[in-house]
This record gives sequence, structure tokens and C-alpha cells, in this order.
Amino acid sequence: RPPRSTLFPYTRSSDLGELLRGMPPKKKEEEKPRVILGRPTNHVKAGVVGMPNVGKSTTFNIMCKMSVPAENFPFCTIDPTEARVEVPDPKWRKLCDMWKPKNEVPAYLTIFDIAGLVKGAADGEGLGNAFLSHISATDAIFHVVRTFEETADGDMATHVEDSVDPVRDLEIIRDELRLKDVAALEKLIEPLEKEVKRDGKAKEKKDRLEIMNKILEFVKEKEARFGAWSTKEIEVLNECCLLTSKTALHLVNMSEKDFLRKKNKWLPKLKAWIDENRPGESMIPYSAALEARLVDMEPAERAAYCEEQKCASQMDKIVCTGYHTLQLVHFYTAGADEVKCWTIREGWTAPKAAGTIHTDFERGFIKAEVYNYDDWKAQLTETDDGRAGPIAETAVKESGKYRQEGKNYVVKDGDVIFFKFNVTTDKKK
Repeated sequence: RPPRSTLFPYTRSSDLGELLRGMPPKKKEEEKPRVILGRPTNHVKAGVVGMPNVGKSTTFNIMCKMSVPAENFPFCTIDPTEARVEVPDPKWRKLCDMWKPKNEVPAYLTIFDIAGLVKGAADGEGLGNAFLSHISATDAIFHVVRTFEETADGDMATHVEDSVDPVRDLEIIRDELRLKDVAALEKLIEPLEKEVKRDGKAKEKKDRLEIMNKILEFVKEKEARFGAWSTKEIEVLNECCLLTSKTALHLVNMSEKDFLRKKNKWLPKLKAWIDENRPGESMIPYSAALEARLVDMEPAERAAYCEEQKCASQMDKIVCTGYHTLQLVHFYTAGADEVKCWTIREGWTAPKAAGTIHTDFERGFIKAEVYNYDDWKAQLTETDDGRAGPIAETAVKESGKYRQEGKNYVVKDGDVIFFKFNVTTDKKK
């Protein structure tokens, strides 16, 4: 999970301080966890969305400088509007340090810079439909809004709506995405209605039409991800890939001055709006201007500046929080050849987790040999010969915490797994 930040102090008079430190919003006791829609793969994608001139591209450019080489992704060309950022993971790093493998593969978050949205975009204003396919291809959305009126040089920062109001900006973006979903659903429903009329006895089609009409009526008023959906309805929603199905993280771009003094009039208003309209979702204040300077500094210079100003970069926190908004967990495969971090949804069983490595692993699953990172770390003895990792693994086996698990085992965050499988080549079978 993303580390907490001590940048904004906790104040008992309001839970704003807790939110800004990275703590999740307080939940009512009777609330159940919201079901996260979508089907993220091991390669998680997020889109940076916002109105023009809010610091969206600046934020993306900072992330581009954090980008990692793409050698581990053959046949994949990175577009100029795409950045692949390593997700900070101390457990994976420790496994690599102790196993000293030939190949190290961390978890990645692929981030897309999506064209600025304006009021009326759903009807073709601005770039109109250009943003649709870009957002549809993502698993989550970073909503960027800004709270400053002047640039770092003291000039007035233009805004397409002629004034700074981040709450209004969030409402405009929400409504444009929702209207686009309404149009997409109506387009899908029309041919389905004709099919049902031709074949009224086709129960499967009638049920699907009923579900899609229910989703349509809901999306006319609210974002799809906040509905109370049944399992069948979730399956239909995931097939539709609605823009408002995608979970969101709200990035509040502040001036460097406001960020350093930890104060801005819009922060409590934004928090109140998010709590009311997007319960369970988070916001992270940051300063793109400050981050742009920090990313160009040498490590020693950056550390000295942050200590002097009593500040910290928020980029790692943004990447981690964005990644884990999707209720994702990690398991690892570790050995002398490779240490790799794999991404799955919380609650997945061992065969489904094995399928992220290769579909044959899931199809021919026999068992999983499992130990948890914490048990491995407890047995760790630092050595100089590069054998600390396998030595600790042997110690885990001797302690009885190296287990064999079957098809019903639910993979835990931090599990290190060796899968055994067998796929027959006999077509008759």
C-alpha cells in the first residue's frame, strides 16, 4: 500500500489533515467496500484527465522523466503521450537485493496524457470524440485540477472557463464523461432492442437488454462506479467499458508557495465535494511547478532542498495511490534467473493468479508452493556471497512455513509463489 506522507499535519478539528497525509477517508461502520469495476491486467494503465491549462501536461512530463526503459516489454512501442513508471515496492526491491537475479521486473503503471476536456466535449466541442478511445483503454483516471491563478513567473494563468474553480472543473469533467457514457449505451441498446423484438423468447438477450436499460437510467444521473450492481450487472458493465466505471484519484495542483505553506482555500471545498459525490476516493495535493524543479535536481541537491523547505515529492505517492485505487495486490516469483512482481485483484485464487503468468498455468494448474515475504524476511541473514535470498527460502521451508496450496487458495499480498501445472497436448482431452 502507498506510504503515508507527513507533509500535511493532522488536525483533530477536521479529517482534511488525515486525507492529505495519505490516509483513506473514514468509512461508516455499515458501509461495505465498493466493488471496483473493470478487469485490469498485470500491466495497469491510468489516464491523466483535466481541463486545459491545469498542469496536466506538466505533471505527465514529470512522470516521463521517471519513466523506465522498456526492455522487458518486447514488441511494445511507447508513444510520446505514454509513460511507463515503476511502482515503488520495498518488498520487491529487497527480494532483488537478496536474490541478485539476472533479471529484475518490477510492477509498472502506464500513464497516458489525455487531451484536455472542455464543456460540451461529449457533443464534439474541443477535441470531442478524440478522448473517448484514450480513456476507454485505461483502468483508472487521474483527475487533475488546479487551485492557483498565477504562474510561477507571476503572470496570470489562463483558464478556459475564465476563472479558477476546481470544484466546477470536476463537475464539468464528470458530466462530460457521463454524457459520453449515455450516448455509448444508447448506441449499444438500439440494435439489442431490435434483436429482442425479432426473437422475444431469447431470455439471455432480454435479460441483457433489461440490465443495459437499468445501467442507462442510472448513468443519466450518476457515475456508473457508484451503483449497487449484481454480479451479472457487473459483467455487462465490464463489457461496456464505460468511462464513469473507472475509479479515480484526484490530483490537486497547487502553487509552490501554497504547497510549502500547506494551505489553500480550495482544499476543504474539494474534500467536501469528493466525500459527497465520490465517496471512498482520494485526493492528493501537490505542486507541479515544485515537482518539475525537484525532478531535474541531483539526488543530494534534492534531498537538501526538501529538508530545508520541509517538503517532499509527491510523485511516488501519486503513482502508488493511483495503482492501489484498483484494490490490487502483488505476488512475486523469485529465483536466481528472475525476480518479478505480478499484479492481481484482491481475492483472486491461485489458479487465476497463475493465469497472469500464462494461460496454460491456469488451465493446467496442479498446486502452488507458497511462502509469504514477511516469513522470508524474518529468516533473512545478510551475506556477502549473493546467497541470502535462497538461504532464507531454505530456512522458511525448515520452519514449516513453506506451504502447498490448492485451487481454492486465495493469494495474499506479498506471497512468493512457485506454480506447478500440467497441460496435455492430447486434443481429445
